[in-house]
Amino acid sequence: MFDLTGKVAVVTGGSRGLGRADCLALARAGADVVVTDILLESDPTLQRQAEAAQSPLAQLFTSQGVVYAERTSAEIRAMGRRSVALKMDVTDREQVVQTFAQVVAEMGSLDILVNNAGTLDHLGQIESQSDDLWERDLRVNLTGAYNCTKAAWPHMRERNWGRIIFMSSVAGTLGGFGQASYSATKAGLIGFGKSMALEGARFGITSNVIAPGIIATEAFSAGNPRMNERMVLRTAMRSAGDPDDIAHTVVFLASPEARYITGQVIQVAGGIDLFVF
Repeated sequence: MFDLTGKVAVVTGGSRGLGRADCLALARAGADVVVTDILLESDPTLQRQAEAAQSPLAQLFTSQGVVYAERTSAEIRAMGRRSVALKMDVTDREQVVQTFAQVVAEMGSLDILVNNAGTLDHLGQIESQSDDLWERDLRVNLTGAYNCTKAAWPHMRERNWGRIIFMSSVAGTLGGFGQASYSATKAGLIGFGKSMALEGARFGITSNVIAPGIIATEAFSAGNPRMNERMVLRTAMRSAGDPDDIAHTVVFLASPEARYITGQVIQVAGGIDLFVF
């Protein structure tokens, strides 16, 4: 089951965290995987790119060497799959179109798109929300997914087969205190994903949304320990999830076995949405 042999997957934001786990899981299921990220470890302008991203987390991870796009691609090739790491800014519409055209030309198809790239470091109650970071979050989290989906769509339509997976968050289904921009964009992905399910249903294209809860990624580890503990205690299972918990769901939704599932929001969240006391 869940055999993706012969399929080509593109994962955005594949350098670390959920994106890296998704890339490796898709490859283990047989897919060839294109790892895309705005940051590549061999890029001589890496630090400058991190600063231009307006993301303190990106700058922190770059300074710590937590950028694994090319390493992830190498690990996938070691499995016997085809893989390449490509630098791509999801907010650059022209670059996205060119990158996806390159994927089809070099890999032969574009079957699976995981819209994972996102920002989550803008914190503050409404009076403290940064207007610039609000706009950044819209560009990356929501418009970035729009740019990638629109660029992938004609390639999937041509083959009459496709899987599009959006990475939302429980902040998009429940709201998030001090996370107005993040929550709003993640909620927007739900509406967008359902709309794409309607448009793709007669063309063999499914579109689904995953809403992760508290997942033990590098970003979680870089967070405030007291806040992390509070969020874990808010979760029914009383533990943070593992990136592979999300990646396994991605593989299932991309598989032939999920052909009749579309337009759904799947919470992989350990029961954080349940009444806990």
